[in-house]
Amino acid sequence: MKNFTAIDFETAQGFRHTICQVGLVRVENGVVTNEVNLLVQPPDNYYWPRFTEIHGITPIMTRNSATFNQIWHQIEPFIKGQTVVAHNGLSFDFPVLQKTLEYYGMTAPAYDKHCTYRIFKQNLASLCGQYNISLNHHDALSDAKACAELFLIHLRNGNQN
Repeated sequence: MKNFTAIDFETAQGFRHTICQVGLVRVENGVVTNEVNLLVQPPDNYYWPRFTEIHGITPIMTRNSATFNQIWHQIEPFIKGQTVVAHNGLSFDFPVLQKTLEYYGMTAPAYDKHCTYRIFKQNLASLCGQYNISLNHHDALSDAKACAELFLIHLRNGNQN
Protein backbone atom coordinates (compact mmCIF):
# COMPACT_ATOMS: atom_id res chain seq x y z
CA MET A 1 0.00 0.00 0.00
CA LYS A 2 3.02 2.30 0.07
CA ASN A 3 2.65 2.69 -3.70
CA PHE A 4 -0.11 5.06 -4.75
CA THR A 5 -1.01 8.08 -6.82
CA ALA A 6 -2.51 11.21 -5.26
CA ILE A 7 -4.52 13.25 -7.72
CA ASP A 8 -6.43 16.50 -7.81
CA PHE A 9 -8.45 18.22 -10.52
CA GLU A 10 -9.56 21.81 -10.93
CA THR A 11 -12.54 22.46 -13.18
CA ALA A 12 -13.52 25.46 -15.26
CA GLN A 13 -17.24 25.13 -14.55
CA GLY A 14 -19.69 23.28 -12.33
CA PHE A 15 -19.92 20.56 -14.95
CA ARG A 16 -17.76 17.57 -14.04
CA HIS A 17 -16.19 17.19 -17.51
CA THR A 18 -14.44 20.61 -17.53
CA ILE A 19 -10.98 19.80 -16.15
CA CYS A 20 -8.61 22.76 -16.47
CA GLN A 21 -5.74 21.51 -14.27
CA VAL A 22 -4.40 18.10 -13.26
CA GLY A 23 -2.08 17.65 -10.31
CA LEU A 24 -0.66 14.21 -9.71
CA VAL A 25 1.89 12.85 -7.25
CA ARG A 26 3.27 9.31 -7.51
CA VAL A 27 4.49 7.68 -4.30
CA GLU A 28 6.49 4.45 -4.37
CA ASN A 29 7.69 2.72 -1.21
CA GLY A 30 6.56 5.77 0.73
CA VAL A 31 8.66 8.22 -1.33
CA VAL A 32 7.48 10.74 -3.93
CA THR A 33 8.92 9.59 -7.26
CA ASN A 34 7.05 11.77 -9.75
CA GLU A 35 4.90 14.87 -9.97
CA VAL A 36 2.74 15.99 -12.88
CA ASN A 37 1.21 19.45 -13.14
CA LEU A 38 -0.74 20.15 -16.32
CA LEU A 39 -2.97 22.98 -17.40
CA VAL A 40 -5.73 21.58 -19.60
CA GLN A 41 -7.98 23.38 -22.04
CA PRO A 42 -11.59 22.69 -20.99
CA PRO A 43 -14.32 22.32 -23.63
CA ASP A 44 -14.57 25.56 -25.65
CA ASN A 45 -11.97 27.00 -23.21
CA TYR A 46 -14.96 28.38 -21.30
CA TYR A 47 -14.82 29.28 -17.60
CA TRP A 48 -17.41 30.32 -15.09
CA PRO A 49 -16.07 33.47 -13.36
CA ARG A 50 -16.67 32.02 -9.88
CA PHE A 51 -14.40 29.07 -10.66
CA THR A 52 -11.62 31.35 -11.88
CA GLU A 53 -11.96 33.26 -8.59
CA ILE A 54 -11.42 29.98 -6.71
CA HIS A 55 -8.38 28.58 -8.52
CA GLY A 56 -7.06 31.56 -10.51
CA ILE A 57 -6.94 29.72 -13.84
CA THR A 58 -8.17 31.75 -16.81
CA PRO A 59 -8.97 31.06 -20.47
CA ILE A 60 -5.82 32.99 -21.42
CA MET A 61 -3.74 30.55 -19.39
CA THR A 62 -5.21 27.48 -21.12
CA ARG A 63 -5.82 28.77 -24.65
CA ASN A 64 -2.73 26.94 -25.96
CA SER A 65 -3.01 23.95 -23.61
CA ALA A 66 -3.92 20.47 -24.77
CA THR A 67 -7.41 19.14 -24.15
CA PHE A 68 -7.87 16.28 -21.70
CA ASN A 69 -8.11 13.61 -24.41
CA GLN A 70 -4.69 14.79 -25.67
CA ILE A 71 -2.99 14.42 -22.26
CA TRP A 72 -4.77 11.33 -20.95
CA HIS A 73 -1.95 9.05 -22.18
CA GLN A 74 0.43 10.93 -19.82
CA ILE A 75 -1.64 10.37 -16.70
CA GLU A 76 -3.38 7.05 -17.38
CA PRO A 77 -0.34 4.94 -16.31
CA PHE A 78 -0.49 6.61 -12.88
CA ILE A 79 -4.16 5.64 -12.50
CA LYS A 80 -4.88 2.41 -14.38
CA GLY A 81 -4.65 -0.54 -11.99
CA GLN A 82 -3.22 1.67 -9.25
CA THR A 83 -4.27 2.80 -5.80
CA VAL A 84 -5.45 6.39 -6.29
CA VAL A 85 -6.04 8.85 -3.48
CA ALA A 86 -7.82 12.19 -3.58
CA HIS A 87 -9.17 14.54 -0.94
CA ASN A 88 -12.94 14.51 -1.37
CA GLY A 89 -12.24 12.12 -4.23
CA LEU A 90 -15.39 10.05 -3.92
CA SER A 91 -17.58 13.15 -4.26
CA PHE A 92 -15.46 15.18 -6.68
CA ASP A 93 -12.19 13.99 -8.26
CA PHE A 94 -13.18 10.43 -9.19
CA PRO A 95 -16.53 11.51 -10.71
CA VAL A 96 -14.72 14.35 -12.54
CA LEU A 97 -12.34 11.84 -14.11
CA GLN A 98 -15.22 9.51 -15.03
CA LYS A 99 -17.34 12.30 -16.58
CA THR A 100 -14.39 13.76 -18.48
CA LEU A 101 -13.47 10.39 -19.96
CA GLU A 102 -17.12 9.86 -20.93
CA TYR A 103 -17.24 13.33 -22.52
CA TYR A 104 -14.31 12.39 -24.78
CA GLY A 105 -15.68 8.90 -25.50
CA MET A 106 -12.94 7.16 -23.57
CA THR A 107 -13.20 4.22 -21.18
CA ALA A 108 -12.30 4.71 -17.53
CA PRO A 109 -9.72 2.25 -16.25
CA ALA A 110 -10.15 0.16 -13.13
CA TYR A 111 -8.34 1.47 -10.06
CA ASP A 112 -8.65 1.42 -6.26
CA LYS A 113 -10.10 4.63 -4.84
CA HIS A 114 -9.28 6.14 -1.45
CA CYS A 115 -10.47 9.45 -0.05
CA THR A 116 -8.50 11.33 2.58
CA TYR A 117 -11.59 13.40 3.42
CA ARG A 118 -13.40 10.19 4.37
CA ILE A 119 -10.36 9.01 6.34
CA PHE A 120 -9.72 12.23 8.31
CA LYS A 121 -13.23 13.77 8.18
CA GLN A 122 -11.87 17.32 7.86
CA ASN A 123 -11.29 19.73 5.00
CA LEU A 124 -7.89 19.90 3.34
CA ALA A 125 -6.91 23.36 4.60
CA SER A 126 -7.66 22.44 8.23
CA LEU A 127 -5.70 19.20 7.98
CA CYS A 128 -2.73 20.94 6.40
CA GLY A 129 -2.70 23.42 9.28
CA GLN A 130 -2.98 20.63 11.83
CA TYR A 131 -0.16 18.55 10.29
CA ASN A 132 2.00 21.50 9.19
CA ILE A 133 1.69 20.60 5.49
CA SER A 134 2.40 23.32 2.94
CA LEU A 135 -0.68 24.17 0.85
CA ASN A 136 -1.51 26.57 -1.96
CA HIS A 137 -5.16 25.57 -1.89
CA HIS A 138 -6.92 25.02 -5.23
CA ASP A 139 -3.67 24.59 -7.11
CA ALA A 140 -4.08 21.01 -8.29
CA LEU A 141 -0.46 19.96 -7.73
CA SER A 142 -0.33 21.53 -4.26
CA ASP A 143 -3.60 19.84 -3.30
CA ALA A 144 -2.33 16.48 -4.63
CA LYS A 145 0.94 16.85 -2.69
CA ALA A 146 -0.99 17.60 0.50
CA CYS A 147 -3.25 14.61 -0.11
CA ALA A 148 -0.20 12.36 -0.62
CA GLU A 149 1.29 13.55 2.67
CA LEU A 150 -1.99 12.94 4.50
CA PHE A 151 -2.29 9.42 3.08
CA LEU A 152 1.30 8.68 4.12
CA ILE A 153 0.43 9.84 7.67
CA HIS A 154 -2.58 7.53 7.57
CA LEU A 155 -0.39 4.60 6.47
CA ARG A 156 2.31 5.36 9.05
CA ASN A 157 -0.38 5.18 11.73
CA GLY A 158 -0.80 1.52 10.82
CA ASN A 159 -3.83 1.81 8.59
CA GLN A 160 -3.86 -0.19 5.40
CA ASN A 161 -7.02 1.22 3.80
